[in-house]
Amino acid sequence: MSIQVQTLTKVYGRQKAIDGISFSAGPGVLGFLGPNGAGKSTTMKILTGFLPQTSGKASVCGFDVEKQPLEVKRSIGYLPESNPLYQDMYVRESMAFIAGIHGVQSADKRIDEVIELTGLTPEKHKKIGQLSKGYKQRVGLAQAILHDPQVLILDEPTSGLDPNQLIGIRQLIRDLGKTKTIVLSTHIMQEVEAVCSRVVIINKGQIVADDTLEGLRAANKGKSLEDIFITLTNAN
Repeated sequence: MSIQVQTLTKVYGRQKAIDGISFSAGPGVLGFLGPNGAGKSTTMKILTGFLPQTSGKASVCGFDVEKQPLEVKRSIGYLPESNPLYQDMYVRESMAFIAGIHGVQSADKRIDEVIELTGLTPEKHKKIGQLSKGYKQRVGLAQAILHDPQVLILDEPTSGLDPNQLIGIRQLIRDLGKTKTIVLSTHIMQEVEAVCSRVVIINKGQIVADDTLEGLRAANKGKSLEDIFITLTNAN
């Protein structure tokens, strides 16, 4: 498994943001769902090395997130919800900057590939600050996959995309999931049903479901994912 999480806990003061959660993920697209404040972003930040855990263990591609943070960061592509970008850089210039950080071989060729993959070709000579929100989201995704990581962690990756752009990015995520491990956090249930093979639902810092979409529906008498989500996250 590319991602292993064992009894992971994060405490802020007196509040447990995540409380002893365990799950694993291999190649494919894992939907990581939960209401606001459930612990999704905290978990993703621990996996990507942005936050230390309070207790428990997590590993990415066999590397311990606490003891081997550099190896973990080399193995991961991360698109955070806030998607911080250098607004004054041109699209292609920003790609070259990221390629330099990661030491990407044959950088120009790889940049061309990723720009085409993410549909950025028409905008590649513009400054990032001039782009629409949808195209900025594509730049963030392009930067996340540029170094060809084995694991992708995507927090609301289709935020701001119009319906036509959605189709293209969802297909890209599906294609990447054939060989990579992808953790996809979103509030859009249609998106989960369109691209995810498995779902983990977290509520109040604890995992309340971990199953395939088919398994979840079977266990809940064929209810829609939205109804299952509401039932599980409104309990107690």
